[in-house]
Amino acid sequence: MIRYLTAGESHGEALIGIVEGVPAGIPLVAEDINKHLSRRWLGYGRGGRAKFEQDLIHFYSGVRFSKTMGSPISMRLDNAAYFKDKSNWPNVMAVDGDGSGIDPVTLPRPGHADLTGTQKYGFDDIRPVIDRSSARETAIRVACCSIARRLLSELGIQIGSHVVRIGEVGYSSPESYASQLAGLLEDGAEEINRVADESEVRMLDPDLTQQCIEHIKDVKKEGDSLGGSYEVVITGLPVGLGSYVQWDRKLDALLGRAILSIQAQKGVEIGDGIASASERGSKVHDPIETGFGRTQNRAGGIEGGMSTGMPIIVRGFMKPIPTLIKPLGTADIRSGKEQPTRYERSDVTSVPAASTVAEAVVALEIANAVLEKFGGDSLDEIRERLSR
Repeated sequence: MIRYLTAGESHGEALIGIVEGVPAGIPLVAEDINKHLSRRWLGYGRGGRAKFEQDLIHFYSGVRFSKTMGSPISMRLDNAAYFKDKSNWPNVMAVDGDGSGIDPVTLPRPGHADLTGTQKYGFDDIRPVIDRSSARETAIRVACCSIARRLLSELGIQIGSHVVRIGEVGYSSPESYASQLAGLLEDGAEEINRVADESEVRMLDPDLTQQCIEHIKDVKKEGDSLGGSYEVVITGLPVGLGSYVQWDRKLDALLGRAILSIQAQKGVEIGDGIASASERGSKVHDPIETGFGRTQNRAGGIEGGMSTGMPIIVRGFMKPIPTLIKPLGTADIRSGKEQPTRYERSDVTSVPAASTVAEAVVALEIANAVLEKFGGDSLDEIRERLSR
């Protein structure tokens, strides 16, 4: 099974990733990772960091002659913010020393990990919590999970995503974009990305794209932020990934965990899961036809914790970014006195970016489900077992 660890802070020198359990023989070069790292910066409404951060991965181990070796893969992703402001961040985030002369951050921001993190670990300065809990960590996570995604692409499994809603602007229901999505899926889920990435907010509908941009502009003037939702689609899957026999092997549970592990994600839906709660069973379940296909896909490609062979559809729901231009109330962790929050650079919305991160974390769960069912220490061995 593939597993990974990330290390590093938002304003430290670099982010580090280690990925273990990757089969041997998978073609892999830095550009396979970098293209997805660049997509993570997509979206209208991003903050200042997007203008100078250029994410480029560097492999240290586990890859030889552009192929994985089956051994742990280690990689590094430099933080441009650290090098851009060398008079500041190398001192603030110094590994050595005692922190003398560094002004502590003592005002926790509502909606962040700030207060709970300082209480949990006993800090009297919030900076350690801010820098590790930051969504900047998703950059190295995308890098790690894109290796699993590279394995899936070699097996004909594709992953795509698009934004469904930003704030008050979005599709009325999945039915409103179903025909367009079906047309794109004829060529695989990555075709969704080709269209979505051309939109400044990663929406498939040009009119909604423009409405979202105007909505973001208005909210920015108000000093506020926006959340939203997105949809991840996976195609090319065999029947039977996951299992019903144990709770921690159910594929929908694993995908739900992956989405909710992303910073600021507060909800997840498989297929028409939320809408089905208010419908009758006759309108919810997917009839089975001769040949054992499904006439529709309201289940989102998963029944009983297992893939049905239909496209898997997962939707994530992101809360508004809690760092606001317009301050909220807080209390100083040292004095206990109430006062407005301090402002730190932030996006108005990062729902488009979250959708690309979701593609990555979902890829890891799908790759592990494939390895659980078919096994294999090399790409050739997995291909042979999958083709039986």
